[in-house]
Amino acid sequence: MPYTYSALLPTVKLALRITTNAFDAEVEGLILAALDDLKVAGVVIATDTEQTDPLIIRAVTTYCKANFGQPDEYERLKASYDEQKAQLVTCTGHTTWEVSSNGQV
Repeated sequence: MPYTYSALLPTVKLALRITTNAFDAEVEGLILAALDDLKVAGVVIATDTEQTDPLIIRAVTTYCKANFGQPDEYERLKASYDEQKAQLVTCTGHTTWEVSSNGQV
């Protein structure tokens, strides 16, 4: 099932300071790539509802800022996204990992 991203598009466009629809296809592709990257890393991504998790929205936005056009701060943005992704991956609330009664994953 494809991800729903209609709620993410305006948020990401605002973060990129885009007011035109001319780049919508590129931005949508970046949003999907970010969601796929998070999913591959083990983060649970909602597929049947709009994405509302603020941590995932922030990670997707950072990914898009790093990969849209040729940003002057690519290295900083990429490092920020990688850190956000790492934090999501280690958070049991954002993965399918379960913690046993003795605290082990």
